[in-house]
Amino acid sequence: MSGGTLIYATDREPLCLDPHSEGDMPQVFIAQQFLDSLVSMDDNGRIGPWLAKSWEVSADGLVYTFHLRDDVRFTDGTPLTAEAVRANLDHMIDPKTQSSTDKNYIVRQYVRTDIIDEHTAAVHLSRPYAAFLEVLSQGFLGIESPTALKRPEQANCESPVGSGPFKVVRWDRQNQIVLERNPDYAWGPPTALHQGPAYLDRIEWKIIPDPSVRFASVQSGDVDVIDTLPPEAHAPARGNPDLTLVLRNRPGNPTNGTFNITREPFSDRRVREAFVRAANVDGALKSVYFGEFPRAEGPLSSVTPLYSADFEHAQDYDPQLAGRLLDEAGWTRRDADGYRTKSGRRLSVVIPEDEYLSVSERALWEQVQASTKKVGFAVDLQPASHAVMMNRVYTGWDYDARIEYWNTNTPDVLRYLFGADFIGSVGPFHSNGSGYNDPQFDRVMEQALETQDQDVRRQLYHQAQQTISQQYLQLTTYPQSTRLAIYKTAHGVRVEPSLTITYLYDAWVTK
Repeated sequence: MSGGTLIYATDREPLCLDPHSEGDMPQVFIAQQFLDSLVSMDDNGRIGPWLAKSWEVSADGLVYTFHLRDDVRFTDGTPLTAEAVRANLDHMIDPKTQSSTDKNYIVRQYVRTDIIDEHTAAVHLSRPYAAFLEVLSQGFLGIESPTALKRPEQANCESPVGSGPFKVVRWDRQNQIVLERNPDYAWGPPTALHQGPAYLDRIEWKIIPDPSVRFASVQSGDVDVIDTLPPEAHAPARGNPDLTLVLRNRPGNPTNGTFNITREPFSDRRVREAFVRAANVDGALKSVYFGEFPRAEGPLSSVTPLYSADFEHAQDYDPQLAGRLLDEAGWTRRDADGYRTKSGRRLSVVIPEDEYLSVSERALWEQVQASTKKVGFAVDLQPASHAVMMNRVYTGWDYDARIEYWNTNTPDVLRYLFGADFIGSVGPFHSNGSGYNDPQFDRVMEQALETQDQDVRRQLYHQAQQTISQQYLQLTTYPQSTRLAIYKTAHGVRVEPSLTITYLYDAWVTK
């Protein structure tokens, strides 16, 4: 099981290889191969050791003391010390890093890291944070070489340095990222299937945006593994004896359209529910995704810890109810084109579409546009570059709904998405895209972070899911998922437990 090159093909190139910066999913997909985390998470959501062999939490929940392994070195030769932990946490919240994901996770709590001794770090928080270990297990918060972090941010984007089983050796823009085995690796997580160096010599991480080309490449064996298997390819892939499929939903907030409730028409809860009830998402999923993608109706994907199934029908298609709600809200007249009006204004909904949106996702929203039109909504789908989206949508508020998702292993995602603290920008964008501001909701979320009792946390997060569902702040569509097609030459390809993304440490090839 030793040696060889695995060729992996994905659809999108990362914005930056350092997952501390920005915070887009393609970054963590590849970062998971060359970074290690302070702690690990298993398939049951239990937190275990990794770079930290043990830890204690103070009685007030404000100090996490990590005892680090003393045998770890980054691939530039720098040893893992308590100073490395401090440098990484400071880097994540540094405005120069332009972090979005990491900063949302820790900026409200993180105060400082004290060095107790060479391999003991005491992390001080401003408030209790029961989700702290959960987010630390993610590749987004992977630990990088403190020596490398001293370089300019662009250098770290091009060639970040970790302690993981592989190291980045080259990034050929718009083509591939090349990783090679770290021969000194001896500190894999307890969730791994082996210890010691990775089996593979090399990974060639190809960028193939076209889904049909990507699928053809794995069918022919030119590529060993592809991700983002297109839904139309699921059936032929299942019928191909040379291929194995791995299809796993990811935790977090599912794919959705988040309503901007700070302006009309979605400042009215009745209009929000009307839009949700008028959108035939189930029909669109069957048509566009061939029934391969399940419907997500609650604010959490079903595989998220402490998810509740009580809200699975909160967004069922009901155009008659949608019509009654619009009548109640005063949108009673229709213009010559069939759209609802009130006081001479058309019931218009502007939804910008990022250039990174897939063809199938665009088709889904076109079907939402068509079904909501029958009830009287005029939906304007506006294609936009990612740069325009950042300026207009993610930092500004120029939209009625924005298409988004958040993959994470904690129900605390509801706080980042709907908490009042996150209405303003944290890093490059505001994560609370609805503008929802409810002190009672915020208090429930804080209470959930103050307790380590899982039963109490479950009750509080159930209450939070109920509040968000009843407020109709999002039209949720389907859970994000990892969809791999694996050619017969590749073996041991797995998904890691925290974010359910590809992990190649245990993989090998036979060619």
